Amino acid sequence: MELSAIPGVGAKTADALAELDDPEAALRAGDVATLSRAPGVSEGRAARIARAAIRTEHDDPGGFLATDRAREVYRAMLDELKARTVTDYGAKRMETFYPSAAQSRIEEVRTFAERAMDRTVSEAVLDALAGVEPLTDPRDVSVRDRCLATTNGETYATAREAIPELPVEVVDDARGLADLARGYSTVIALDETFAGVEVDGDVRVEPNALSNPVEVVPERALAFFATNRDRIRAAIAVHRATDLDAPCDLDALEDALSGLTGDGGIAGDAEVDRLATALDDLDAAVGMAENVANDRLREAIEERDVTIEGADLLSLVERGAGVDSLLSRELADEYADAVDAARDHLVESLDLDTGEAEVARRAFGDEPTYPVDHDESVVSRLREDLTAAKERRETRLKRELADELADRRGDAEALVGAALELDVALAVARFADDYDCTLPTFADEGVAIEGGRSLLLDVPHDEADPVDYGIEGVALLSGVNSGGKTSTLDLVASVVVLAQMGLPVPAESVRLQRFSSLHYHAKTQGTLDAGAFESTVREFADVADGGADSLVLVDELESITEPGASAKIIAGILEALDENGASAVFVSHLAGEIRETANFEVTVDGIEAVGLVDGELVVNRSPVKDHLARSTPELIVEKLAGESEATFYDRLLEKFE
Repeated sequence: MELSAIPGVGAKTADALAELDDPEAALRAGDVATLSRAPGVSEGRAARIARAAIRTEHDDPGGFLATDRAREVYRAMLDELKARTVTDYGAKRMETFYPSAAQSRIEEVRTFAERAMDRTVSEAVLDALAGVEPLTDPRDVSVRDRCLATTNGETYATAREAIPELPVEVVDDARGLADLARGYSTVIALDETFAGVEVDGDVRVEPNALSNPVEVVPERALAFFATNRDRIRAAIAVHRATDLDAPCDLDALEDALSGLTGDGGIAGDAEVDRLATALDDLDAAVGMAENVANDRLREAIEERDVTIEGADLLSLVERGAGVDSLLSRELADEYADAVDAARDHLVESLDLDTGEAEVARRAFGDEPTYPVDHDESVVSRLREDLTAAKERRETRLKRELADELADRRGDAEALVGAALELDVALAVARFADDYDCTLPTFADEGVAIEGGRSLLLDVPHDEADPVDYGIEGVALLSGVNSGGKTSTLDLVASVVVLAQMGLPVPAESVRLQRFSSLHYHAKTQGTLDAGAFESTVREFADVADGGADSLVLVDELESITEPGASAKIIAGILEALDENGASAVFVSHLAGEIRETANFEVTVDGIEAVGLVDGELVVNRSPVKDHLARSTPELIVEKLAGESEATFYDRLLEKFE
């Protein structure tokens, strides 16, 4: 499929779609989730592109919905379907379903609908679906705790391009490596010449590092899973709650995801957690250790009677000695105990290991001082050591996790994609179940509906009267006001729209031909002016000339002009539609006049009122074939004639015969 050949897809959009792994497969499948990952393509835009691609694939010229009212019915049916989706994706994906005249497209969707209607809908599945969203690409990954180093300008350029996530530094010699090692937790030297060089810090000589990015920058692979972690987990829950075939081991994938935080860090590792906690608590722990030492020393001073002979005091003063010297002379042991307590508190509160504890203890010196204070340079060194240890361990764990997840991106995409498509299928299943739908049968001619209920009525579906109605050729539909003529047209229109979308219809059974277009004209409000009248007549001229295999539904066209002229115009339109092989139903109160005017025998169907009960019409909602229904005035006059002996009502009633 040529991307630029799809209607509405320009060169810029085609280039964006081309960046996807398999845009043609996504277009054929109507895969809105995949299409929306193309740069600059929103889900709504993706749905429109998919719909256009489907039309192209099935050689469908479009234009099935030929009037505003036909499009309104389609939108109403689509809204009912979208209301039963759980995900935003599902609602957008529904937009790719449309009524088509192309048999291949109808059959394609029918196959999908048949499978969907066999599915069982459970609350557990719907709850799990609530957390599923299309996967997104992570933002650019940037790692600053490690760097690549080289002495070669060409290697520098290659490294910048191959691994943009890491800083790349140019060094001249081992001294340059040593300088970098003081600023980064890990330095990866790309030159073989550095092999065997020993410098302080974590320096690794890996000449082949650029060919294995996962080892060097595991964050690249992990970023995708970190960004989409919750969505993948939700998709796993969907698969567990249904009979969907999983593309991978769900337990293994979920276990791997449990080791990852939402920002791409390592989760659930005790050592990383210990180091992170130590870093977070370091300053507070140092301050508390000082307090421990000073409290101890203060208590010791308060409990001791320090006696200094005059000669000793004079000697101390002459030497300019202060309290530190006094402490050293009189309270040396107590000071040592206080400092040891501070050191122990710092080590224990931060849960430091042996090597870290050795550094931490140097934060409090042996030289007496009051108040006891820490050595900030030692605390800074401890912070650097803890940070480096944490970053090194995280990097190692990230490598291990990236090795496990790197090849599972496709599985994750398939997992989420299947869950999102399930939402669409379940929406169809719920629609079919809520409205007692069935899949229609396509035949050669007309429409036959049994037990149909219009979804456009303002009453609960189960309270609507079922309607049987058939259309063969051209017919007039007569009946009393509020008897259900318009709702019958709505039923026919919605059934045809859903059927030619390939979806189930709200009826016990439906047989219909595959129409080329649907022309549904709603009731006109008031008489049209000359210009609007001319436009309406022109529109019917187009339908009459090219309306073969089309379905035309018209509601009280006589309101466009004077009743006498209306009957003649409608009769002429019906004659043209009949000659052209169209199927049509015109609702009209002028059925008798139109039938007399037409030059062929027009079928007149009637929605018959059984009578009046307490002033309310009792109506048989299913139209009676070849029957001109009595009007409301006739029923009222008949009722009055039956209740009175006055001959006046009888005379009026004779006028209806």
